[in-house]
Amino acid sequence: MAAVFSSDGEAALRRELPVAVAAAPRNDLDGFYEMGRAAAFVRDGGFRKVALQFPDELLADAVEVAGRMEAATGAEMYVLGDTTYGSCCVDEVAAEHVGAEAVLHYGPACLSPCRKLPVLHIFGQQPLDVGRCAEAFRQLYPEQQSCVVVLSDVVYAHAMGELEQQLCLEYPNIIFSRLVCGDSPGPAVPGEEQKFGRQFSVEAAGGLQDYAMFYVGAEGLALTNFMLTWNCCPFSSFNPITGCGRRETLNVNRALMRRLYLVERARDASVVGILVGTLGVAGYLTVLQHIRELLCRAGKRSYTLAVGKPNPAKLANFLEVDIFVLVACAQNSLLDSSDFYRPVVTPYELELACNPAREWTGNYLTDFRDLLPGACAHVKLPLAVPAAEAVPDVSLITGKMRATHLCGPLTSQLPPSAALACRDQTRALAEISPAASFLESRSWRGLEQQLGQTPVSKAVQGRRGIAIAYEDEACEQ
Repeated sequence: MAAVFSSDGEAALRRELPVAVAAAPRNDLDGFYEMGRAAAFVRDGGFRKVALQFPDELLADAVEVAGRMEAATGAEMYVLGDTTYGSCCVDEVAAEHVGAEAVLHYGPACLSPCRKLPVLHIFGQQPLDVGRCAEAFRQLYPEQQSCVVVLSDVVYAHAMGELEQQLCLEYPNIIFSRLVCGDSPGPAVPGEEQKFGRQFSVEAAGGLQDYAMFYVGAEGLALTNFMLTWNCCPFSSFNPITGCGRRETLNVNRALMRRLYLVERARDASVVGILVGTLGVAGYLTVLQHIRELLCRAGKRSYTLAVGKPNPAKLANFLEVDIFVLVACAQNSLLDSSDFYRPVVTPYELELACNPAREWTGNYLTDFRDLLPGACAHVKLPLAVPAAEAVPDVSLITGKMRATHLCGPLTSQLPPSAALACRDQTRALAEISPAASFLESRSWRGLEQQLGQTPVSKAVQGRRGIAIAYEDEACEQ
């Protein structure tokens, strides 16, 4: 833990960052970034200001891509980098800062539906040796009657048609998923699965549990998300970077045990911090309100925190919080909090801890929209139970008694008159809360913009080095 919170910083400055996605060949920018399709999207929509969102590994091509797009469409292009949250999500907030009317999202994407702006995803057509991938599939599934669903990372979706042509004649029960951006326009068809931007239909009588999953892509959050969600299916994968196929040996049950341990920690918590991990995924405001209501009914205090990308140093500033719940897209919600001072859980895990009507069924949910009213996995909160009639419960971690009953609805939890005080001359009333006052006194409100008040000056050479030893500082003897 000491290495996480304290270091001289020199190692971070000198560390070389590996490039996860290979840069596009300079002579094939038009094909890699699908310039024709992107330009048609801008022209057909009549957009005059467009935001181009690039992940860090593709920012080197941003200037040239923006220039070509402006020449092809006549619209103004604004490059977005250093996204507020994960680069897989569309950063609508940054796009709105420049008044963009649409967003072109480049690189890997979680395909979470957006709230406001029209979005076109350009994944980048990463190379895939289709022949080698097909041969790896044959070695992993020698039985030609095998029932297999093929999933892929979005950057290899362009090659799935060719792979399907090579395998469909040999394997009659193989199913290839297709990418779907946004929600399905109509009701779900029986036997059809649509999750995480992938859609496919299963025909076996036993449903999806009779199928195996074959994933084309490198190891990462997407594969982990799939394996936890469809944990009844055996997984195998082909890594296009190494050219090797393998049966996935990740112990899903062990991973689920770790997540269920976090559910117990959430049951023991009395103060919960709600981390805002997205501002663009549709429904995030609704789930924030749902979590606040759930925690209030469970008798737990909650505080909403917007800290950008969470890390151990940031969250260690809130020692009063017992556990955090992260509201983010499906890929970024599974945060490994083993190095954090306090655990970080998902909205589904919080529901398992605080909603007595929700029971563990073996199915794991990473998309928070599945928990909302009207969704497939929504479970209504039960009626309040008097404390005298509540069933006693013992913590599996501390061995102490804890309350598991729900309080009355929000309308019945009005603060008593003694908890109100006159705040200022306008007679505004505020509830007295020592914990809230303490957190408010420690909050950082950001820099003052002072628009129009600061004189414009030319850029000057700044200080060089790290904070504990700038180059222009005299060395202490």
